[in-house]
Amino acid sequence: MSLNPVIDKLGRRIRLALIGGGPGSFIGRMHRSAARLDGRYDIVAAVLSSNPEKSRKAGAEIGLPEERAYSDVPVMLAAEAAGDDGADAIAIMTPNIYHHPYAIAAMDAGFDVICDKPLTNSIADAEEIVARVKKTGRVFCLTHNYTGYPLVRQARAMVEAGEIGELRLVQVEYVQGGKADESKKDDPTAHRGWKFDPAKSGPSLVLGDIGTHAHHLLRFITGKEIAELSAEVGSIVPGRVVHDYTGALLRLEGGARGVFWVTQAAAGIENSLKIRVSGNKGSIEWWQEVPQRLSYSPLGEPAQIRTPNGPGTYPVSARACRVVAGHPEGFPEAFANIYSDAAEAIAARITGTEPDPHAMWFPTAADGLAGMRFTFACLESAKNGGAWTAL
Repeated sequence: MSLNPVIDKLGRRIRLALIGGGPGSFIGRMHRSAARLDGRYDIVAAVLSSNPEKSRKAGAEIGLPEERAYSDVPVMLAAEAAGDDGADAIAIMTPNIYHHPYAIAAMDAGFDVICDKPLTNSIADAEEIVARVKKTGRVFCLTHNYTGYPLVRQARAMVEAGEIGELRLVQVEYVQGGKADESKKDDPTAHRGWKFDPAKSGPSLVLGDIGTHAHHLLRFITGKEIAELSAEVGSIVPGRVVHDYTGALLRLEGGARGVFWVTQAAAGIENSLKIRVSGNKGSIEWWQEVPQRLSYSPLGEPAQIRTPNGPGTYPVSARACRVVAGHPEGFPEAFANIYSDAAEAIAARITGTEPDPHAMWFPTAADGLAGMRFTFACLESAKNGGAWTAL
């Protein structure tokens, strides 16, 4: 078995059904790989496309029996809820507009939920999901997968342990260049073109796509909420209708100051997510493109580099390490850590067992709601000329 007492008590793998993530979907492959990596899930059913024929064909391609490669979400939820070997949990990886209705329907049908970010396109929808989680008692995991990296968890543990002292400053940035090429038109009809349709992708493309990741990373490591902000939201590429840039000054609860910057239009940049957290006793810094290094600079002492499984590793970081010291951790593994933790939480709910507290660090619906409130506060601040706006 898994050598995890909670999973072992369940006596089987979590049965997982998928909504979305079909042909040509990068994030769909990531979800399926993450679910399978630790052997804690069996993918038993799916609706992989809104096109019934494509959905059935894609289901066969990932090894599903014909009768469980569904063409319709309500039909799948009803059938899986009724079956003796039906799914335990639903993983949602659709365009953003469908996260809310499918999550609500899944919980109402008795399923736990793993959902891609952002949680929803509105605060009201996010609040409804949070309320439904409380009402149903279902596990809800939001895949802000960067918090699955061992050294991100190490950073949070160091902050909690007081290694940097009282929080003073935070700088977080997520910089991409995929939308910098002005010769490529923003075509809502192209592959993944739904991202250029605000009705489907939400009120701000850059905030929904990557801003929610940067926002959650800041909250996850510091343990602090943002009290108010002053933001500029807009487009760098001339003529672009959707947002590709946001910059904000932050005031965190407790008095710390912060800077937030995200863009998808920085020419030549690939996927640069960085965070620096400073207290009165030192600073820590992490960069996703070199995820196996966490810089620690204590006040008045030589700077240090913390590594996965190296000296000073906290238990919650060691739990997420998959390789021996000196070897790199990767994006798929971080994604799998989120899935693995959710599996333990789901198994614990089913069996009435207490999970390892370290397994409960995965993002939840409440984190998704916080992301929506941050997004709309940025938009409100920008509309008012960067006026300080409370969350």
